Amino acid sequence: MIDQQDVILFATNIYRQRGESSMPQGLLPFQYEVEKKPGGMTALADLPAYLECAYLMGLGRLISRNVHARSGDQGWTDEQMVMSLVLLNLAGGNSVDDLRILEGDEGLNRVLRQVEDYGRTSSEKRALKRRWRKERTRTVSSPTVMRAYLELFHDAGQEKHRQPHTAFIPEPTELLFGWSRAQCGPR
Repeated sequence: MIDQQDVILFATNIYRQRGESSMPQGLLPFQYEVEKKPGGMTALADLPAYLECAYLMGLGRLISRNVHARSGDQGWTDEQMVMSLVLLNLAGGNSVDDLRILEGDEGLNRVLRQVEDYGRTSSEKRALKRRWRKERTRTVSSPTVMRAYLELFHDAGQEKHRQPHTAFIPEPTELLFGWSRAQCGPR
């Protein structure tokens, strides 16, 4: 039975003791566990379940295969950027500034670091590490970097079709078609 004083801890090395409560292990390398002491906790305990579902569906691979906004081999990948936006949306974020909330959650960051390597070959893991000149300290991009990423999808030529003070849905560009294919599968 979980009290209100209990918290959810993401544990990776779990040593079972009598009376310890835990939930069944899923696909990804983390487990929910009831813990009475602070550290490694998250207020966003539902997000890893969505992460697991996304990886089961192959969303990360679909994004890598279909979204090509990022060029070069340094910095955040399209997969990391889009997955950050998905998590931000699921967490109820209102703007990219709310990425700071995701970044500030110690427990979620521990899970994201482990999940990032899940299902990757050794060479893919090495390539992902080499994308950074210095050791990476963040698990999701900064709001500034995310704004620059989202700007890559903007087509200024379509602004002429926009009426003042109205919502506007532009015609999809090739980048947006890639995003659509990543969400819905190939057409």
